[in-house]
Amino acid sequence: MGQILAIDYGKARCGIAATDDMQIIASGLETVQTSLIIDFLTTYFGENRVDEVVIGLPTDLKGNVSEVETDILKFIEVFQKEFPMIKVHRFDERFTSKMASFFISQSGKNKKKRQEKGLIDKVSATIILQNFLEQRTR
Repeated sequence: MGQILAIDYGKARCGIAATDDMQIIASGLETVQTSLIIDFLTTYFGENRVDEVVIGLPTDLKGNVSEVETDILKFIEVFQKEFPMIKVHRFDERFTSKMASFFISQSGKNKKKRQEKGLIDKVSATIILQNFLEQRTR
């Protein structure tokens, strides 16, 4: 059994999280510039067995997708050409950035660290992945 990777895709940065090989626990992995995401994934997949990828689906309270969805769909198209053997899932990422900010604020990090966008992206990816794992086991 391989890992499941989550991507919180953004125009500037992507937060990345991964499970352990038993697919039980989600952990924040990295924040990568969006322009370098395919290179990062190529290297990561070369070093780790990854069976599936979860990509956040950005929706608002009414269920409408945000404008970044167009970019995400283009990314998924490229991803599937580059890595056709890895299954892609979408998962609602509503409130993950707010939740990430809250969890970071509760962690005791100083104000500068709490406002670091890359940390928020990485924690958001972790929340997406953990929620995906929890829904899967229900």
